Amino acid sequence: MGSEDGGGGPALLRAVPAGAEARVAALYWEAFGRKLGPALDPPEAGRAFIAGHLHHDRGIVAVRGGEVVGVAGYRLGGRGLTGGGAGDVLAAYGPVRGLPRLAVLALFERRPGPGELVMDGIAVDAGQRGRGIGGLLLTEVAAVAAEQGCHRIRLDVIDVNPRARALYERHGFTATRTERTPYLRTLLGFGAVTTMHRPVTPADARARPPAG
Repeated sequence: MGSEDGGGGPALLRAVPAGAEARVAALYWEAFGRKLGPALDPPEAGRAFIAGHLHHDRGIVAVRGGEVVGVAGYRLGGRGLTGGGAGDVLAAYGPVRGLPRLAVLALFERRPGPGELVMDGIAVDAGQRGRGIGGLLLTEVAAVAAEQGCHRIRLDVIDVNPRARALYERHGFTATRTERTPYLRTLLGFGAVTTMHRPVTPADARARPPAG
């Protein structure tokens, strides 16, 4: 979608461009490496695994100056931005090291319900934060949800990321359930996960002009 606006805002694209896989993986690792580390460490292997198993059409990216500066992934129709099945993990890490990693990855599995789009993570370059990119990405995700006939967007946010939760609340998400996970604090660095919902409205489909 669209080129950069006259005020210097980023372009939003409804797919990860070819050649940007490593950049998107780096942004994801910067945002979620503490959580993903036990499953995909060392970092260089984790970034390579993410880059090699992206579903390009399940990501919205913000591009400024020819570089991806933000990405929002979502899960819809059985696929999310970050892919790679059990066989891929075992092939990358071997059976001995791979099996326990699969158990950790299973903790993050979130399947959409009927009429639901599930966010698969949002990451913005550290040097670009505070410029509204996260909000633009969320608005575009909502437009996708509306166009796909979804009635709700769902996401999870961990207790050690209050900045992300505040962003979601500003964009209409409300907390519906908090699961305490003290057993994960040592392993993954957080002790609670809050599920948030946002209804999809007809106005979301009109939030941005149609592609053309």
